[in-house]
Amino acid sequence: MNYQVPLLIDGQWRDSSSQEWLDITNPADESSIGRVAKASRADLDAALAAAQTGFAAWRKTSVMERSAYLRKAAALVREHAEEMALMLVHEQGKRLTEARIELSGASEVLEWFAEEARRCYGSMIPPRSPELRQYVQHEPVGPVAAFTPWNFPINQAVRKIAAALAAGCSIIVKGSEETPVALARFIQVLEQAGLPAGVLGLVYGVPGDISEHLIASPVVRKISFTGSTSVGKLLSAQAGAAMKRMSMELGGHAPAIVCDDADLARSLKLLGVQKFWNAGQACISPSRFLVQAPLYDEAIAGFQRIAEGYVMGNGLDKATRMGPLANPRRVAAMQALVDDAVAKGARVVTGGKAPDGKGYFFAPTVLADVPQDARIFNEEPFGPIAAFARFDSDAQALQEANRLPWGLAAYVFTGSATRGEWFKNGIESGLVGINSIAMGYPEQPFGGVKDSGYASEGGADALAFYLSSKFVSQTI
Repeated sequence: MNYQVPLLIDGQWRDSSSQEWLDITNPADESSIGRVAKASRADLDAALAAAQTGFAAWRKTSVMERSAYLRKAAALVREHAEEMALMLVHEQGKRLTEARIELSGASEVLEWFAEEARRCYGSMIPPRSPELRQYVQHEPVGPVAAFTPWNFPINQAVRKIAAALAAGCSIIVKGSEETPVALARFIQVLEQAGLPAGVLGLVYGVPGDISEHLIASPVVRKISFTGSTSVGKLLSAQAGAAMKRMSMELGGHAPAIVCDDADLARSLKLLGVQKFWNAGQACISPSRFLVQAPLYDEAIAGFQRIAEGYVMGNGLDKATRMGPLANPRRVAAMQALVDDAVAKGARVVTGGKAPDGKGYFFAPTVLADVPQDARIFNEEPFGPIAAFARFDSDAQALQEANRLPWGLAAYVFTGSATRGEWFKNGIESGLVGINSIAMGYPEQPFGGVKDSGYASEGGADALAFYLSSKFVSQTI
């Protein structure tokens, strides 16, 4: 295969004005599968001008028209889902099953915001005198610059695109250069549903150069970013200097607390699914496994069996249960975390290294007796490593769960409703699962607290971050 991924600017798919390209690699076998256009500054200026023009047109469309567009787009995505799922496997490495679920979820997001577009209700405020009318109306905030990661190329982009379009905003999407193929095809499908030129743009290139240029532009009025906390803080500072509205979905280090009264077999089964999904490259992946002492040894043995059942391989192979990591940097990062943990007293139960051969693979890994000062208990692993430590009291588990600056997802497994309620109220996290891993559906809020960011990219509140409120006091 030889994918050629251009830029989308003002309704036209075109190469970079500088004729520069970046290579795309299949992480399963390290083969080159194509190239993606690298946007120049002139391309970005053209995209900004188009977004300004597109916004002027799109904001005037009725909410019923926007809703109809999003429903049509959802149907087209379903029609072309298999094609895009294969692209995801080729460029990102995830299993075909996981890629299909990502596309199915994208259609649901489009449908959710199609309905939310029709519910941007204002409000009436009782006046202090009979000749007054007072009310609040909501208006689209303006052109949006959206920055999306490589781990879920379509899932992370569609939340931003659908919300922006539902609200009446235009949007420039800066996708990941490592996984550009499926996203470009996805946006091409959205275009086929009938968007005016300039409403939706797509650029690729040097991340720092693009973010700095787009955020500084007076055209852009809203920033939406999904990625690491360090980059999110940098972009927040840039956006804050220009008083731009921001949504930040950043890193996490999810604690998974297993109490001594939990259904251990069910707990481990659910946590295994969540841990090794997308090879652990998910911001809500459980990473610190805190197990109460009476169940600790049994939990280690049980999770070892689960990890060893995950066959690594190409995502198109039906026998594969876990694909490769996205790039060689992630493999090196996993090995460094394991080596550090072992040096500080942890024990490798299974895995702990990259297999021989081609591809950016790292074995599903279980670490036991991980000390609190190990790097893996203090840095987001973003890979297929489950790090275990025991706890004695609930207070001890809660203290560890809240110790780090992140607060995106947390999981608690217990047979006691009272205990679950206590943990739910005490955990500092935007997303909490009590005997559950059901997170990330369109109707659910999705966002964190502390260094995991702010604002929600799901649920009934998501549209609010793309709207401005205008108060009107009118004498009649």
